[in-house]
Amino acid sequence: MEDRGWLVQRFETHRPHLRSVAYRMLGSAGEADDAVQEAWLRLSRADTGDVDNLGGWLTTVVARVCLDMLRSRGSRREEPLDEHVPDPVVEDRDGGDPEREAVLAEGVGLALLVVLDTLTPAERVAFVLHDTFAVPFDQIAAILGRSPAAAKMLASRARRRVKGAAVPDLDLQRQRAVVEAFLAAARGGDFEALLAVLDPEVVLHADHAAVAAGAEAEARGARAVAGTFAGRARFARPALVEGAVGAVWAPGERPRVVFTFTVRDGRVAEIRLMADPERLAELDLAPLD
Repeated sequence: MEDRGWLVQRFETHRPHLRSVAYRMLGSAGEADDAVQEAWLRLSRADTGDVDNLGGWLTTVVARVCLDMLRSRGSRREEPLDEHVPDPVVEDRDGGDPEREAVLAEGVGLALLVVLDTLTPAERVAFVLHDTFAVPFDQIAAILGRSPAAAKMLASRARRRVKGAAVPDLDLQRQRAVVEAFLAAARGGDFEALLAVLDPEVVLHADHAAVAAGAEAEARGARAVAGTFAGRARFARPALVEGAVGAVWAPGERPRVVFTFTVRDGRVAEIRLMADPERLAELDLAPLD
């Protein structure tokens, strides 16, 4: 009984890290919790007497669980948002700057999760583990069942996709100006003003809960997105969402819908609507005056 209590304590010290790894891999708070719980079940059944680095062992277990979940997800119903396959990696980029790549990953926030959805499961695992959590390629290779060189290539291919997605404007003042212009035009039903603040190739995505509440699941192009929002979003207010300027619709005390915006070159390039209560509860939200 004492040994189990000690094991529980050891596991709990690693839980925040494991959950962060799983969330980055899966993009879902609920699935991340499931992956961490599965890691605990495997730990409770395993003989870890010879394990010198429990944190590394658990990270490997969570990564394998997430890889299985991503593969299962893809075989069931969820298709990538973008079917374009990245070009083969022709450079042998061993150097790079891990710190810079980690900053890139952290800075994009929710926008990064959208891009990660376009990657294959193996690419996503390799990129997240290496570029965000500095896991060495030999360990990633063991998780993926590939060679270290192949794991390195997968991470590089994913990195190219992330960089090719164009990192959004991270200046909060510029973000806020664009978001407020969008909300003002939407509330006023000013179609031309909406077109002016939307990128011509803007994309709207809504989660299953937002769709159930009446939102469009997806819209592409400025005219389609403007038509979706013209005369709406009347009660949405600007807010910080995971450190970026977004908007929140909260008719009561709790947010009901969260809007995230990707702003590039002074225009809205992407809008994401989230209404899943479980997901909203995990977001870092702060109102803007």
